[in-house]
Amino acid sequence: MNETPPAAAPRPIVSMRSRVLVVEDNSRTQEAIALYLRHAGYDVDLAATGPDALAVAAERQPDLIVLDLMLPGLSGLDVCRTLRARTDVPIIMVTARTTEEDKLEGLRSGADDYVTKPFSPRELVARVGTVLRRARPGPRVIAAGAVEIDLTSREVRRDGAVVPMTPAEFRLLEVLAANPGRAWTRADLAERAFGHDYEALDRTIDAHVMNLRRKLERDRARPELIQTVFGVGYRFDAGRGQ
Repeated sequence: MNETPPAAAPRPIVSMRSRVLVVEDNSRTQEAIALYLRHAGYDVDLAATGPDALAVAAERQPDLIVLDLMLPGLSGLDVCRTLRARTDVPIIMVTARTTEEDKLEGLRSGADDYVTKPFSPRELVARVGTVLRRARPGPRVIAAGAVEIDLTSREVRRDGAVVPMTPAEFRLLEVLAANPGRAWTRADLAERAFGHDYEALDRTIDAHVMNLRRKLERDRARPELIQTVFGVGYRFDAGRGQ
């Protein structure tokens, strides 16, 4: 895992902020995984031993666990089996073992996915998002006062009426609304919403935000949902939609 930390990491397509427990005894690997997950918008807890993993999981109730197989105190397989007896929390097992039997053993112990070292942190973040989506079936709706953003049907409604959105407008709104309260630079918004190869000028993002405000805000001169953070960019305030 020798990748340079991203300016903005891959996006989790989930409708609420999720908590991930990273169980890894190698501090460098643990820090790298945590860095990428936090950049992707997840809350992250850490544990370095098997017993600590069980204790932190019981206390913090994570939405997903990234679990190393080789751990001091209690193996990852034993941790996985113990967790499976207590909870259905999704588990992604991480290990340097690469044989098919090793993978099957991890899956038989209750893991939902299996990643072998060395791996790309970006790939791991993508897998976290995929496993969380499978674990959270059904409609995903973000409500902000009179505005509802349906991530499943990809519709936006205000006062119950559908508001027409271009794909770019919806994608930008999705990123903002899925991370309420976070201040985004224009560059980070462009990268998260449209990908690492998208080269948008600041005024392009400003134009999309202007269109979103025109469609969603009661008063575009005093926006409440999509607020300007001076010197930074924009943030979404879910509590201000009226």
